[in-house]
Amino acid sequence: MKKTLLLALAAASLAACTPDAKTTDTAATTTDASTKAASDSVPPATPQYRPAYHFSPAAHWMNDPNGMVYYNGTYHLFFQHYPDGMEWGPMHWGHATSKDLVSWQEQPIALYPDSLGWIFSGSAVIDKDNTAGFGKNAMVAIFTHHNDPEEKKKTNKHQYQSLAYSLDEGKTWKKYAGNPVLPNPGIPDFRDPKVSWNEVAKKWVMTLATKDRITFYSSPNLKDWTKLSEFGEKLGAHGGVWECPDLFPLTLNGKTHWVLLISINPGGPNGGSATQYFVGQFDGRTFTPTTTTQKWVDWGKDDYAGITWGNTGARKIFLGWMSNWEYANQVPTSPWRNAMTAPRDLSLKQVGSEIYLTSTPVKEVAKIAQAGQTLNNLTVKPELILDGKIPALTPQFQLKMSTKQLQDFALVLGNAKGEELVIGYDKQANQYYIDRSKAGQMAFSDKFAGRHPAPRLATTPAADLTLLFDATSVEVFADGGLTTMTELFFPTQPYTTLKLKSASGLTVDALTYTKLSQEVK
Repeated sequence: MKKTLLLALAAASLAACTPDAKTTDTAATTTDASTKAASDSVPPATPQYRPAYHFSPAAHWMNDPNGMVYYNGTYHLFFQHYPDGMEWGPMHWGHATSKDLVSWQEQPIALYPDSLGWIFSGSAVIDKDNTAGFGKNAMVAIFTHHNDPEEKKKTNKHQYQSLAYSLDEGKTWKKYAGNPVLPNPGIPDFRDPKVSWNEVAKKWVMTLATKDRITFYSSPNLKDWTKLSEFGEKLGAHGGVWECPDLFPLTLNGKTHWVLLISINPGGPNGGSATQYFVGQFDGRTFTPTTTTQKWVDWGKDDYAGITWGNTGARKIFLGWMSNWEYANQVPTSPWRNAMTAPRDLSLKQVGSEIYLTSTPVKEVAKIAQAGQTLNNLTVKPELILDGKIPALTPQFQLKMSTKQLQDFALVLGNAKGEELVIGYDKQANQYYIDRSKAGQMAFSDKFAGRHPAPRLATTPAADLTLLFDATSVEVFADGGLTTMTELFFPTQPYTTLKLKSASGLTVDALTYTKLSQEVK
């Protein structure tokens, strides 16, 4: 993965955002937090923990993906970034680009804090019809300004929505002189606008997180917003504040359904932060769920704040932040902290009376796949050592496994120090699980270690799993992506052994190991 040199980033970043008269670049608004975070010491470097095909910044803090938009053959990823410290601080919009979703180039910082506040999460659109008047095909960012001094006054009006635009495909940005375009009515958590063009309403629709619910707004021009409706005050999980929503259509058996993503912190199924979703209908004004069954995009500990790329047509590509607020500030990586998930294609599948969202790795992952090795008709009872039967483990690989009759099993990765990462299935509980209680470093947080389950939603006896590994992460896609789990692990030395265990006995029809190369073919 190519990385822009940090010094070059710092130098180039001065020209990346052109403030206007109303939004001058005022570092003074961030003095307290900036001084603290800038003094944070940078731990010794951990190159062994650097992912290859998951995006991570060259240095310093990163959280939510923002402004994801596709244009002229390039995927743009903006992200919550604090360029002066290893922990969360005054937020900027970092920027990275990719032609293929697996090889990323970090770009100069796009948006800096200003007199209206820090730059919190949001989205970006391509205004092909120049509805905002910034220019045809302008790339327009819609984001939350977070006013820290106003928050200290406890007025509940410290978050509001603003615009910035780029006329050179995201290279330089200018903030709109009329910011904010959507003032705060007095809601303390009023943020994370996800905007898209709605063909039914023939207007822009904003999906906004407003404390314990979602509020929908519409606009003809991205500048003047009208409230449409609210959703979710008494539906879904409410263990914490609602954040980072997304609304988009998907088709199943010729019928269009709408999917509403909502991230929540805390309140996830295995503790801390996670992303729930609803499937239903949206008429351009109101979202109506089909059922109220609790559903999660990812049952693992480490997939949060995920949204989809805009301007990709019917294809919906999801990306999440690969961490958890319970320990995101403490994970043992340096000089960067945190990474994104692998991009995932989303679709719908019906099981019984319920419609579920499925996630699968984007097909572009195949670009970095080397020749795989497949083992057929494996009998596992009580265990099968795979060392010597497949190539030596590397930090980046894909493992696919299929069986006609799913039984208890455990896939165990280990090293000479006795550290183990276990991915398996518990038939009695009908749950997949990831157990990282002995996987390596964990002293940085008492919330990290543990065995984390996820329900098996498929009802067929046959099962298939795809596992993606990249340095310190595993992403599990079971049963065509009906059950998805993402988790981090930090072994003190590389895993070198791999075995399958099954006390009840398991026949594996096919197991394919594929090394994933950092260099795109």
